[in-house]
Amino acid sequence: MFQSLIVFFGAGIGGVARLGVNVACGRWCSPSFPWATLVINVVGSTIMGLIAGWFAFRGAHPWTVNGKLFAMTGILGGFTTFSAFSLDTATLWERGQAWLAALYVAGSVGGALAGIFLGLGFMRSLP
Repeated sequence: MFQSLIVFFGAGIGGVARLGVNVACGRWCSPSFPWATLVINVVGSTIMGLIAGWFAFRGAHPWTVNGKLFAMTGILGGFTTFSAFSLDTATLWERGQAWLAALYVAGSVGGALAGIFLGLGFMRSLP
């Protein structure tokens, strides 16, 4: 029960953070490209790499399991948007913007993978 509450509250935080990025991108970015989802997935993956690196290389604490559940399953689960990414890709494709859909997929997947490795590498490099 306690772990369910940890994930529940973390997901709420992640969902509110996602809303914030959506609102900011709605104000500052072109509506013809799904910038918010791209930013959320790349930033979320970078943060996931940092947190995973922290727990892997620094986090031998009693709260490790609960910390992972809160941060990774809860916050980042509520923040990242793979289903929205899939819908945005399909929407671009169906609009006849295949090149933009391909660019979006490459940017999202490449950026997310780069973010994971960047976060892990950074945490690994700390003394």
